[in-house]
Amino acid sequence: MTDSTTTSVLIVDDEESVVQLFRQWLKDDYDVHTALNGDEALEILEGDPIDVVLLDRRMPGLSGDEVLETINEEGMDCKVAMVTAVDPGLEVIEMGFDDYVVKPPSREELHQTIENLLERGEHSERQQEYWSLLSKREVLRDKMSESELEESDEYAELKTQIAELRDEIEATQERMGEDVEFLTTLRHIENGSEST
Repeated sequence: MTDSTTTSVLIVDDEESVVQLFRQWLKDDYDVHTALNGDEALEILEGDPIDVVLLDRRMPGLSGDEVLETINEEGMDCKVAMVTAVDPGLEVIEMGFDDYVVKPPSREELHQTIENLLERGEHSERQQEYWSLLSKREVLRDKMSESELEESDEYAELKTQIAELRDEIEATQERMGEDVEFLTTLRHIENGSEST
């Protein structure tokens, strides 16, 4: 895992009190950068190597969704967790984030989110895509009713993508004879939460 003393985290939120609180929680463990709007965030991302971005969705001017889109379009090498009070809906399926945290997070949740993203960064691109899809599925399960999800074609497609990607990763890893621990984790996650 990346040495936390050199891990850079960018906090992006238009509420200065939120930025300062998160900064206080993280500054002893990470190299913390802050931005109060989307333009400022992109300026920092273009100038400094950032490992993890904690990104609010709803901001005046350039929204967090637009910042995320730019990060993905420009292929910026960072992990992105949306940390926001916006309850997710089916639109999150198409968004290119790595994790989604609904405000207000605890200090421990924020730290765990960063550590999870850093750990995932050590896996292959397909494995990282798998974790991102799982994150979307879990946040939708938390915020939407089972009946809403069952009626959604988008959610059904998400579940199909997860299963297909899991099978692809398992086949590749078994062929290579590598990463048994990751395979075990895949099976545990899928078997433990396949009801919806």
